[in-house]
Amino acid sequence: MNMAALCLDHPAERVAIIDLTGAARRDLSYGDLAAMTDGLARRLAARVSPGDRVGVLLGQSPWCAAAHLAIWKIGAISVPLFKLFKQDALASRVGDAGCALVLTDAEGAVLLGDLAEPVMADGAGLPGDPVPFAAAGPQAPAVLIYTSGTTGKPKGALHGHGVLTGHLPGVAISHNHLGAPGDVIWTPADWAWIGGLFDVLMPGLAMRVPVVAARMEKFTPEGAARICAEGGVRNVFFPPTALRMLKAADQVIPGLRSVASGGEPLGAEMLAWGQGAFGLTINEFYGQTECNMVASSCAADFPPRPGCIGKAVPGFDLGVIDDAGEPAQGEGDIAVRRGAPSMMLGYWNNPQATGEKFRGDWMLTGDRGVWEGDYLRFLGREDDVITSAGYRIGPAEIEDCLLTHPAVATVGVVGKPDALRTEIVKAYVVLKEGAQVSAAELRDWVKERLASYSYPREIAFLDALPMTVTGKVIRKELKARATEEARGAR
Repeated sequence: MNMAALCLDHPAERVAIIDLTGAARRDLSYGDLAAMTDGLARRLAARVSPGDRVGVLLGQSPWCAAAHLAIWKIGAISVPLFKLFKQDALASRVGDAGCALVLTDAEGAVLLGDLAEPVMADGAGLPGDPVPFAAAGPQAPAVLIYTSGTTGKPKGALHGHGVLTGHLPGVAISHNHLGAPGDVIWTPADWAWIGGLFDVLMPGLAMRVPVVAARMEKFTPEGAARICAEGGVRNVFFPPTALRMLKAADQVIPGLRSVASGGEPLGAEMLAWGQGAFGLTINEFYGQTECNMVASSCAADFPPRPGCIGKAVPGFDLGVIDDAGEPAQGEGDIAVRRGAPSMMLGYWNNPQATGEKFRGDWMLTGDRGVWEGDYLRFLGREDDVITSAGYRIGPAEIEDCLLTHPAVATVGVVGKPDALRTEIVKAYVVLKEGAQVSAAELRDWVKERLASYSYPREIAFLDALPMTVTGKVIRKELKARATEEARGAR
């Protein structure tokens, strides 16, 4: 069960990747991709043993796909690395993983020195004897993906060859049964992250759905629309922030059959906007680096419920549990039962952190939620929930409400320490270009639409919010800012 075989064992003439990274569109077949993969695999086999870690520092490109496939084909472990990482970030991950070498381009070689191995060396992709697929089962280590580090030092989540199969049901239903005639998939999310690598690239290859490779130095609504048009994209994964930017720009993208989004709940306003902008319902999905694609919406099968992130994906036992690991009566910790098909084998060289991730037979996500029938409502990160005057307040609902105001582009809500109420709700707001609105007006906007106790007592206006590379607001940084503000006020 080698992941590379799942991605390459298809008719050689079928289109695998639509490459928009050059001056003109280029369609690569599975035969082309297999030749590139074998060229790299032959070189790697002379320097790398099964189980060795090999970094991949490449942006969206056919060579990025071939690099991971070549590493898996010979039984080694790939380590995705983000192109915007600087030397310290690269050194910490490459050093922790113990990478034997890193497949990269000329730009990456400057940062990596002797570890760098250029992917486009002489002979790469030229005809030669096919490289056999190394024998592998679902638990055989294959890919080491480092978390974004928003909740502490980045940890490497080690996954086996079964991780791709584990993603396929959730990817399929989040795109209204991906694989319909004419489907072509793309995401602006970098392929260095699980959202790009295993929510789009590898599932697309495994399911014979052409994948668009495109470079965006910075996400823009106009650029996204251009890529979708040039690549004939019909299925797209947009992180929530990308959707908000499209909404703020009034950007319409015609011709899509499915739009999936994950990372944060969208809310009723964004779902309604999606109907107008795309002519379809945005399907929300949920997961994390340690165990991905565990819940999803599927408009083709059941209606969405605003504020909920869908239902458990087939193959996953998803729970909301209490401190004893039993089903919670109401709000609780979102958890996935041990043995789920996309669950990590463990944190790399960190058995203590692996143990802390579990409560009995359940892997904790660190998120809070509640069941509404068989729909899962996401309430927020466990450390994001705001406790104010005895109320427990999830920031997502307040953010969704503020986003319905015509002047607001994006927003992050956190709890600010308060001697009287324990915490007060504080909102950090970025306005649309040229828009003006007072803090008092935004407070009233929330008061009139949500519970009287959950409106933001303080609102600050910023030029930009701290974001992860996958487009999530880093509430940890906003929380630290609010805490420092509270200290300064004493």
